[in-house]
Amino acid sequence: MLKVENLHASVGDKEILKGINLTVKAGEVHAIMGPNGSGKSTLASVLAGNEKFTVTAGKVEFMGEELLDLPIEERSRKGIFLGFQYPVEIPGVTMANFMKLAVNEHRKYRGEQPLTAAEYLKLMREKSAIVELDSKLTSRAVNEGFSGGEKKKNEIFQMAMLDPKLAILDETDSGLDIDALRIVATGVTRLKRDDNATIVITHYQRLLDYIVPDYVHVLYKGRIIYSGDKSLALKLEKEGYDWLINDYKEE
Repeated sequence: MLKVENLHASVGDKEILKGINLTVKAGEVHAIMGPNGSGKSTLASVLAGNEKFTVTAGKVEFMGEELLDLPIEERSRKGIFLGFQYPVEIPGVTMANFMKLAVNEHRKYRGEQPLTAAEYLKLMREKSAIVELDSKLTSRAVNEGFSGGEKKKNEIFQMAMLDPKLAILDETDSGLDIDALRIVATGVTRLKRDDNATIVITHYQRLLDYIVPDYVHVLYKGRIIYSGDKSLALKLEKEGYDWLINDYKEE
């Protein structure tokens, strides 16, 4: 589904990604961990198409197509979803209208008819139940006045509505209390299928108690320096990153 080869990316004159290699197949969950400043959020932003970053080398294939040639909106239509670490507020635009436009634009791209009002409301009720999102929030402006937990629930609600092929979740667990973490993570797990995939960026094992990864990768100084199965996250939680970093020699 996703194949990243020797990906280098910079912001301004500073190189952040220094040769990322990563393959994600349909049905898989990959967790990316690492110290602050390692390039985890940059990797998510580059895959989603954030124009702040400049790709200087490498290639990325998504569903057999070169991804880096596509603008942000085209990547979204083809099935890439980015869950933000810090979801933005959009004053004056209700969640219901925002999502209706997004869902129908994706349907239009696939050659499908737009949802009727009744069909859309039914879909919205079904998907908001996955993350126990208060129905009153859908009539409010996007994320405006939402608590941290409500914003993260809203991210997964949007993911459920758009039904992406590849979801990239950038520290979805940050700022969540225990109950909100359980609801958000369980929602992500319920959306997992054999024909989609998820990349979870996190600092903490606790999220991976709910979203069980097939692979865990450690990103450090712009490179993936170690990969393992779900037990790697437990070891990192217990021992930290020093045992890896101390042996790492930057090229």
